[in-house]
Amino acid sequence: MRAGWASPRLAPGGLIVLETTGRHSGRVVRTPLAATRIGGHVVVATVRGDRSQWVRNLEAEPSVHYWWGGRRRPAHARVFRRGATRHDDGLPSPLQALPALFEPSLHAGWAFAVLSPLR
Repeated sequence: MRAGWASPRLAPGGLIVLETTGRHSGRVVRTPLAATRIGGHVVVATVRGDRSQWVRNLEAEPSVHYWWGGRRRPAHARVFRRGATRHDDGLPSPLQALPALFEPSLHAGWAFAVLSPLR
């Protein structure tokens, strides 16, 4: 996936490798995830909610890297899950509807994150 085979550069969706910092270990943790690109942002989700370690790691340290199209990219993550403080301010207009759209899924225990690229 890091070579770019699972996430072609021009495709709107595919697989990424998310690199987070382990909140306890401090080590780099690589997690393969399905992703969708909306504008310049990447949306990843899980049905495991806050039981997923990558979600907890993102909440502890939102500065991350991800591999898309064979390139490592820096990003800032915003996590959306049941009971969490909403951080949708500053999202571009195509993404502002996502928290409301996913609200039923969040109440069911899902979680998602928006990765905003850093330039």
